[in-house]
Order: sequence, then structure tokens, then C-alpha cells
Amino acid sequence: MDAMPKDAAIVIAPELCIVVPVLNERDNVGPLVAALHTVLAGIAWEVMFVDDDSADGTRATIASVAATDPRVRMIHRIGRRGLASAFIEGAQASFAPVIAAMDGDLQHDEAVLPQMLAAIHAGADIVVGSRYVAGGGIGEWDAKRAGMSNLATRMGQLVLRTQVADPMSGFFMLRRAVFDRASRNLSAIGFKILLDIIASLPEPPVIVELPFQFRTRVSGESKLDAGVLRDYALLLADKLVGHIIPVRFLMFAAVGALGIAAHMIVLFAALKLDGLSFATSQAIATFAAIAGNFILNNAFTFGDRRLRGWSFWRGLLTFALICGVGALGNLSVASFLFGPATFSWWLAGMVGAAMSLVWNYAVSSVITWRRS
Repeated sequence: MDAMPKDAAIVIAPELCIVVPVLNERDNVGPLVAALHTVLAGIAWEVMFVDDDSADGTRATIASVAATDPRVRMIHRIGRRGLASAFIEGAQASFAPVIAAMDGDLQHDEAVLPQMLAAIHAGADIVVGSRYVAGGGIGEWDAKRAGMSNLATRMGQLVLRTQVADPMSGFFMLRRAVFDRASRNLSAIGFKILLDIIASLPEPPVIVELPFQFRTRVSGESKLDAGVLRDYALLLADKLVGHIIPVRFLMFAAVGALGIAAHMIVLFAALKLDGLSFATSQAIATFAAIAGNFILNNAFTFGDRRLRGWSFWRGLLTFALICGVGALGNLSVASFLFGPATFSWWLAGMVGAAMSLVWNYAVSSVITWRRS
């Protein structure tokens, strides 16, 4: 092994890496780093900001702080969003043996970090900053948000093999070895990376929960919206059945089933109520089903790759063409099986429909909703 150059600076490798996903959190960066300096005095640490292409100057602020503090690092992600995947990339970019997760909105209590690290040293695999153990709290949440959080926590127990009071917490610390054991099984969907990690481990980890009071946001905007609820449902479904059938494919199939129902309703309305010819009614119903399927898949199945503006119309065109080819394939396969292969009509129809479904999903994933 080559010797270290004589003029190389001696740097203590960090024991702890705090991963902080950020999106438009410019005004929170400086106060957070200053708070970490105060509470982590005497500990070798680094902070890894993972920025999802903020538009408010967040990266410039991080760069300014990092210019005088080598413990401040950053990953700039373009074309990728999500707290879970941001934490994964941040953790993988550090060599620290202990990793912590914090939000960039100053709502987590950094003063708990030394206690978390002490619990890791005492033998814990994962230490959770918990709002739902004695001494913890949810701050100024209203009754609606508190109720939704409680329901989500109960639902999370469906995929866990160990009891955790606050599996939804975004404030936690774990050993790198624990993260590495879980990493290849992570779903990386949405915001709830702690639940993802615990559910992805082959054996239940040793978990310690420490109380903290959830604080009120000082600046920036909340990331909570309907997409968060959708992503959480996807995460639970992926943990329950994703090892058998991809959840995205199941959603695509469910939308397809709705499309069939919509097709029949529109066909009936055009044929019986408006008195149009069957050919015209069938064409209208087919277009309505394809357009409806595209809109639902764009909003839900591929919500993380949602098409907007001109891309929406380009996507609708490519989706319609892909579905058209799938329909021809469906007809060809079903006709072949019903003929010389002597399949029953219903079995031939099901095989043709299944082939069309797989084709539509696979090709639209690559072409219509291709990753940027």
C-alpha cells in the first residue's frame, strides 16, 4: 500500500454521518449545521445533504457553509425525487460506521443525537427518535394530521415483525452493517425509509426508541400532499406482495380493469342512448378507455414519473399506439389458441388479454414513462 504523502493533512474519519434530504430548505441549512456543531462536540461527524434539485438557492447555501467546514457534504440529484431514495444515496456515499437520518426543516431535535449514538454503542442496531413513547410528542399537529399519523402507524405494523411505537419516524440512527443487510431489499418508495429498512431486514433488529418533541417548521414548505399517501400505500403493498408480483404492475392491471368497465359504460351510452353505430360507439369507447387509463396511470401508477405539459400529450399518443399494438397481439394470440390449439374460448381470451397487459405495461414503462 502506498504511503501517505508527507504533506497530507491528518483528518479524523467520521464516526457518524447525518443524512439530510433537502428540497428548497435554503434558510434551514445554516441553523442546522450550527446546531450540529453544538450538540456533537467531541464526536467525529459529517453531514450529507442530499438535494433534489432545489430552486431556491439551497445548494449555493450548502456550498457556502462547506467552504469553511469540511464536515459538510452534498449530493445534487437531478431527475430523482423522494426522501427514501435520497437517504439511501446519502448513506451509500459515506464510509461512516453509524448513519443518522434527519429532515432538513429543523423539526427534529438534534440534541437527541448524542443519546442515540450512546444507545448504538450500548448494542442497539437501530435507535428511533419517537413521538409516541413517554416524553415524546407531535407538537402542534391538528387532530386530522394526528389521526392520519396514528392510522398510518397501525397500518405499518402489517409489514413489521417487531413492535415499534413510531415506525413512521424520519429521525433515527443505525449501524452501517444493519443498513447494508437491508439495502438490497429496500423498496425506496416515498418518505418512510425507517419502516422500509426494518421490514427489509432478514431478522428483527435490536431497536431502542428515545422520545423527542416534534417541533414547528421555521421556514420552507411542507412536502406532505396526496402523493405521500399514495407512496405509503405503495410501500406497504410492495412489502406485502412485491417479492411475488411488482406492485406497479398490479396498479397498472387495476387501472386496466377500470378501463374495461369504462369502455363498456361508454359503449352502452353511445350505442343505446345516443343511437350511434356500433363501429362509431366502439371507437369512442376505446378512445375513452385508453385516455382514462393513461390519466390514471400517469397520476398513480407512474406518479413518480408524472408527465406534464407537452410531455403529457406525447405520452398519451405513445400510450395509445402501444395499446393498439397490444390489442392486435391480443387478437392474434387468442385467435391462434382458439383455432388449431383447441383452447376453450374463455381460456384463449384470458391468455390473449394477459399477453396484451404485459406488453402494454412493459413497453409503456420504457417508452411512455421512461425515466429522465
